[in-house]
Amino acid sequence: MMRKTSLVLLGVAIGASAVVVGSHTGVPHGGSAVAESAAVYRSLNLFGDVFDKVREDYVEKPDDKKMVESAISGMLTSLDPHSSYMDAKSFQDMQVQTRGAFGGLGIEVMEENGLVKVVAPIDDTPAARAGILSGDLITAIDGENVQGMTLNQAVDKMRGEVNTSVKLTIERGPKKQKLDVSLTRAIIHIKSVRSHVDKPDIGYIRITQFTEQTYDGLKEAIEKLQHDIPADKFKGYVLDLRNNPGGLLDQSVAVVNAFIDHGEIVSTRGRNADETQRYNARPNMDISQGKPLVVLINGGSASASEIVSGALQDHKRAILIGSRSFGKGSVQTIIPLGQDNGALRLTTARYYTPSGRSIQAKGIEPDVTILEDTPPDLKGKDDTKGEASLQGHLKNGPDEEHGSQAYVPADESKDKALHAAYDLLRGVKTLAMLKQEAAAAEAAGKAAQKTAEAAKKNSDKTAAKSDDAAGKGSADASAAKAPAPPAGPNSEPVLKPAPSDDKSK
Repeated sequence: MMRKTSLVLLGVAIGASAVVVGSHTGVPHGGSAVAESAAVYRSLNLFGDVFDKVREDYVEKPDDKKMVESAISGMLTSLDPHSSYMDAKSFQDMQVQTRGAFGGLGIEVMEENGLVKVVAPIDDTPAARAGILSGDLITAIDGENVQGMTLNQAVDKMRGEVNTSVKLTIERGPKKQKLDVSLTRAIIHIKSVRSHVDKPDIGYIRITQFTEQTYDGLKEAIEKLQHDIPADKFKGYVLDLRNNPGGLLDQSVAVVNAFIDHGEIVSTRGRNADETQRYNARPNMDISQGKPLVVLINGGSASASEIVSGALQDHKRAILIGSRSFGKGSVQTIIPLGQDNGALRLTTARYYTPSGRSIQAKGIEPDVTILEDTPPDLKGKDDTKGEASLQGHLKNGPDEEHGSQAYVPADESKDKALHAAYDLLRGVKTLAMLKQEAAAAEAAGKAAQKTAEAAKKNSDKTAAKSDDAAGKGSADASAAKAPAPPAGPNSEPVLKPAPSDDKSK
């Protein structure tokens, strides 16, 4: 079970600070524990003193609530990169994200030149039914100009209670045709699972994040693929988790259970031994019919994505292709703080794969490493830093690994990892062949890098010699043509005054 912690409530009034301690579970005894508690209370008193001083003496009247929230935020962010304080608005946004449903219009948008551009309307939503088109520019919402708003502010104005109305003013096409469109908000479901048949015999499934809707979306996708592909021709599944940042733990467990029906999926271990939890597959929940499975991961696959890929790899249920995952091996618990007080996002445990691996700051290594060909303008920018590069991350021994490639080609025909997965499932290539090709590609890449570094080094040397020669020639010319500047006290150069343009003298 989750660790029970004492609740420390800090109340501060003018000229005084007060500490109220709630009930404890397992209060420590002994002199050292008492001394430690006394030190903590002194620190809280110090906070109260500083708070009072700021309220009384700061040059402008500060916002008390904002100061307290900032202090809480600082305390949490000092722990690790994933613990944080969410104010009421941030907490609400997080809930919308994890629920996977909200009251809105059903359009994916982006910012462009200060306006809100429609990327695409979501099928069967108010926006799609009203005829909103990809490329439309939203210039006003309920008569209020969007210029000057952030994208988040514009999105907040378009979201709202179900069955309420909103008017969008849009510009369409090269002639900037102006249209006013009235829409009624409805429940919008964020689709975290997409799928299609790679004709004629492979089911492709992409999970973009793990929300409350993910398992249901996966189940629906698998059932559709099984309907569309004859059982005798079905070669298997590709589960694409690349650039999936994670999400809900229970959904990752359910996704794994869709492909296995026994054994441990993941365990979480907190500070104390009695806090360990094990999540096991439930029997008769495997809906994949035993078809072969390839999972795609990369440097952007984190957290819940790593739980899924690590479990399927440990159970030898899937072959992993791509690049090393992000390495976020910790679990955050959301702790609401009461009405309008937001919530804590607190790291409460590390998670371990079925074989007992902690991937914290290490990541999941694929069975076959395949790097994509990145466009020239993205070279050097296509790698994630990884968990091990985050300041204050939880340490995990001496052999931590940093980030890896996170680029996925937009053009599926250029997606090397995806085509390797298809070749493996169709028997065009064996796993041994893919590993051999990957090793050869890695060796060629290292050789090319070594050659490029040597060429750069020679180029730098040539440039340095050229600069030295030019500098010497310039110095000689200067010595011949210009006298040294006059010297003042301590031999410092004295600058002559510039000619004056003042005609009044």
